[in-house]
Parts: sequence; structure tokens; C-alpha cells
Amino acid sequence: MNQRPTATDDLKRGHLRYFPVAHGRMEFAIEVRRAILVERPAVVAIELPSTLEKQFRVALRRLPQMSVLVYPAAGDEESSALYVPVEPCDPFVEAMRTAEEIGARIEFVAPDFGDPPHLGDSYPDPYALRRIALDRYIEAYRLHPQERTEELANYANGVAWKLQGTDPTQATMVVLTLNLLDPVLDAMESPMEPPKVKNTGLKVDLINPAPSCLAEITMEYPYLQERYERYRLVQIEQELVDRPRAQLALLRDAEEGYKKNTGDSIAHWQRRMMARYSRNLANLNSDLTASLFDITVAARSVVDDNYAWEVWETANRYPAQREASSLETLDLSAEEVWLRTRKIKLRRRLPRPKQRLKPANLKMRKKERKPGEWAEQLDGSSICSYPPEDLIIEDFGHYLKKKAQTILSEERERVEPLTTSILDGIDIRETIRNWHDGTIFVRNAQKIAGDVGAVVVVFDADFEGRYQYMTTWLGEHQNESDMAFYATNPFDHMVGPGIGRAEYGGFLMTRPPRRMFNVWDDRDYDFAGPSRSGCCWRRSIIRWSAMWCMWV
Repeated sequence: MNQRPTATDDLKRGHLRYFPVAHGRMEFAIEVRRAILVERPAVVAIELPSTLEKQFRVALRRLPQMSVLVYPAAGDEESSALYVPVEPCDPFVEAMRTAEEIGARIEFVAPDFGDPPHLGDSYPDPYALRRIALDRYIEAYRLHPQERTEELANYANGVAWKLQGTDPTQATMVVLTLNLLDPVLDAMESPMEPPKVKNTGLKVDLINPAPSCLAEITMEYPYLQERYERYRLVQIEQELVDRPRAQLALLRDAEEGYKKNTGDSIAHWQRRMMARYSRNLANLNSDLTASLFDITVAARSVVDDNYAWEVWETANRYPAQREASSLETLDLSAEEVWLRTRKIKLRRRLPRPKQRLKPANLKMRKKERKPGEWAEQLDGSSICSYPPEDLIIEDFGHYLKKKAQTILSEERERVEPLTTSILDGIDIRETIRNWHDGTIFVRNAQKIAGDVGAVVVVFDADFEGRYQYMTTWLGEHQNESDMAFYATNPFDHMVGPGIGRAEYGGFLMTRPPRRMFNVWDDRDYDFAGPSRSGCCWRRSIIRWSAMWCMWV
């Protein structure tokens, strides 16, 4: 049996050098750029139809901003359209960008069929290119070719016809999809007739995708593509485009956002479990590395929906994309662009047993047009509390007072044999325990007199000095307490125009209001603990409560 020639022996034929790639995958974009820079061909032939050439070149000039080509699908359905994202990590896009850098001519050699054949794309994980040579990857794929159809053969014949018309005196690199390689090589063995052009007058539109939808419509998630753009500029930092390293950086950045928005942290065991879980999900799909969908599912399953949301939002981060553009900006969905999609539901709050109806005119939550926009509305000279949060805190303080009374009353409670009065009721447990001697036991509650005054709550001892913001609020009416607290700086985390979010480390509440001075700056409190410049906030809490108890 004759052994099949290797990829390097078989892919150089005359003036044509075939370079097969997997559509939309970053590792092939790196390889095709390296090959063009090394070989410096005079012509780079791309497996794209000439009807897309004009708008594709416009999209290239817009990079690193992404674009989407839109044109009607074959058939009579006016509502049906095809979408072609132009993204940095696509090897076809990279081949054209690099060709323009070296001054090579670009040829579009795919037939103008409009709706191309739906070729299978079950390639081995391209991350294998970081461990094995490209020729070994291609050779392993060609040993198990996919089934050929008549539609595929006609498409390959159209590509071969255009390649046969190229200038034989100029070195040409042909960039085409890996599953089309062997059909085109076979078609090149005999002269081809020109294909029947079906869409010569095809209208192709170019749109600007909204920054919020990039993660749904791109092959590689935007966070990775942004790192690829940085690598493309320097060409030396390989770890930037190493997929596992990029995923680790993605999870770390998402963890920072999760901690900032919720105050919770990710434990080391959760990181290990997410790594194991995402690896198992990748193995189910016969991949070496996890996809963005797998990572998001792992984050939701191991931590919670809030962290999964931060992972998705961080993966969608692409600073180069702008909402404002000379092109029409559209918010596309995955269902519009791709044939086979998967969905995941993320609930940032606990689900309610009964859903409330939302008003039809309810506006979406605002976002900053630029970082720091909301903070510009504040000068830091004054601050007021947020009424919904005030009600929650007041209710919590009232609950703590009742709980304290209950605990103190239970400590004073006594159980004794029945003599002349049942006091506060029969103690069933003690009576049953002594049933053998016929004695009935009753409870003597001995409730404490008076009421609970000040409420002191310490959430965090703060050994690291996280809580640098200290202030004293006076109640605005008779149902609101005076409050002194230490917290994180609310101006560091803006959630709305002039609205900041802080995390409490501890607070002191007392009612009726208007009786407490500023405990942080008043020197009369110095004997009870450290002042505003002190470092132990637990002693500061004791300072408040001790001084207040002295007043009472």
C-alpha cells in the first residue's frame, strides 16, 4: 500500500502554496500570519466570493473594530439573510491584513453562489497547534476525510477554476478551509469550466455590531481577541494568546468584578472545581480546552449566577468596539448569525415563587457612557443615605433589639416544680422527663425590664484596613435612628448617577435621633478607643458603645 504524502510535500504545487485553516480560530490566524511573513508571497488567494470584496475591504480598514457583512440568502425569502462577522482572530481576515502589510495582492477565489454549502466543521481542537506542528495536524485530519456531496464538489470546482486562472509566474498562497482542501486539490487535476454565477448583483451591507452582542456572534470571545490584537502588535508575548492562560486571566478579572459588586470572594476550592468541571465539559465535546460556554456553565454551577454573569460580561469586553459609528449599529443575537446555538439562563437574583408584572414603560438600567462619568457629579463634600436601604437597616436594627431581649430573657428563665401557680405555663419537656414521680414543672420567665438602647453590629474585624470611610448620620425623623459606621468608600463603586455602593464593616444605631455627635472627630471619645486615624475598628465600635452607655 502506498503511503499518503505528508502535508508539506502535498501542499506546494507549482506557483500555488495551499494553506488550510479552520474558520474563526485564533491558532490558525497565528499560523497563517507567520507563514505569510516568512514566505512573503506575491498573491494571497482567499476562499471568499468576489461579491463580498468591496465591503470586506472596508471592514478591514475598520479593524480592530469588528464589522458584520449582511446579504440575502439564496431563495425568495426576503427576511432570510446571511451574516459574516469580520473579526481579528479569523485566519481569512488575518491573511488579508498581513497581505496588505507586505504589499501582496489579494484575490477572492470562492464562487459567487451567495449561500455557500454548509460544510462540516468537526476539526480537532486547534489548540493542538501549540504542541504539534501544523503539517502533522493537517496530515492527521486528512487521514479521516469528511463525506463529499455534490454541492461540495461544485463549490470546489468553482474555487479550482479561479485558481487555474491565476498568474503562474507569481507565487500565490491559497488560504482555504481545511475540509475543502482535498476536493480542491482533486479538482485542480483537470481543467474546470467556469461556474454558473448566481448572485452577481448581490447587495451586501456592512453594519457595526453593538459592543454588548460581540460574545454571541463571534467565533472567539472578545476578551481573547483583544489579547490577540495586543500580541499582533508586539509579536513576542506568547502567553497573551495561550488559550488556557487567557481563560485564567478571564476568570481572575471576573472575580474582581464579582467581589466588587457582591462583596463575596471565590475560594481556592471553587477555582479547582471550576477547572475540573470545565475540563470535563471540554472532554465531552472532544476538545482540549473549554469554550466560553463551558466556562460560563462551570462558573454558574460551582459559584453562582452572579459570578457566571461576571464571567460572560468580562468575556464580552472589547475596548476597541464603539456604539457610535458611521455605520448602522445593530444588536445582533446568536440565533441570527449561527445555525446551531446553545442557551444558558443566568439569574442574578434568587427566583421568586410569583413573578411581578413589570410596567411596559420600565426603562433599562443606565450605564456610564465613559468611565467615571457618574463620579463627576459628586465633589465629596456631602452625602445622604438611600431610602430603600434605610428601611432595610432600620428593620434589621429593630430585629436585633427583639432578638437581644429574647436571648436575655431566655438566660433568666427558670424551671421549677408546680406549687401554687403555673406562672408562665407548664414546661412540657421537664414534666415528661419527671413523669415517673408525678411532678409537674412550670416555667418562670423573669422577663427583663426596660428596652434595648444602642445596637452595635460588627460585620468584619478589618485586620487589613479595608474600611477607610467613617461618618455619622443623624436621623431625619422620629422613626429613623442616629447611625455611626465604618465602610468602604462609596465613591469608589458608582452604580448610578451620583449613587455609590459601600460595604459596611460595622455600625452603631440608636433611637430617638438627634442625640449623637460625630464620634469619629470628637476628642471626648478618645479615652474609649482609637479615633479616625486608628487601625482597629473593633475597638472603635467598643468606643462608640461605651460612650453611649455612659450617657444612658
